[in-house]
Amino acid sequence: MSDWPRQSPVDVALRGACPRCGRGRLFRGLLGVVERCAECDLDLRGNDAGDGPAVFVIMGLGAIVMILVFWVEFRFEPPWWVHVLIWGPLTVGLAVWMLRVLKAWLIAQQYRHRSTALDE
Repeated sequence: MSDWPRQSPVDVALRGACPRCGRGRLFRGLLGVVERCAECDLDLRGNDAGDGPAVFVIMGLGAIVMILVFWVEFRFEPPWWVHVLIWGPLTVGLAVWMLRVLKAWLIAQQYRHRSTALDE
């Protein structure tokens, strides 16, 4: 049994932290996962979040953004370039943030339930 305290997958995901110790960084760059935790030496090469986060982001963020686009269009009737200035950067920024959080959450769930060879 591990001596590490149990980490909340949601807390770990929001902070982008190691699922075992909760202190080390999980990401290298925007979306790349580090090979090993710098704090507890957890081998993270065996994780496989796959395309799971992308599916949730595409469906969830796409629906939310489109609802907001239609609401802004019918409520305020701005010119097309205002839509481009608002929704382009907002969608890209939220997509990257959501991908990081969901990827970290899936890795934390894999670690917690040992569905991969992350720990031993």
